Amino acid sequence: MDLHSLPIGATAYIKELSARDSIRRRLLDIGLTPGAKITCLYQSPAGDPRAYLVLGAVIALRLEEASQIEVICPEPKEGCTWD
Repeated sequence: MDLHSLPIGATAYIKELSARDSIRRRLLDIGLTPGAKITCLYQSPAGDPRAYLVLGAVIALRLEEASQIEVICPEPKEGCTWD
């Protein structure tokens, strides 16, 4: 499951980044590393970008960036309802 598909209010953990080169470096630099806990806070009225909480900081990611981040849900009770 990619990060952009994470429901608003749900929490997951980063599994892997498929981004390459400078985008990958930027994502790693802002704390999007495997194992990091990430919560989807809200999205803009147009739907893109979305705001996420990671390592105590709120960051905004566009669909293009968020779709390159694979996440896993720790438990269904936390709001992750995908299969």
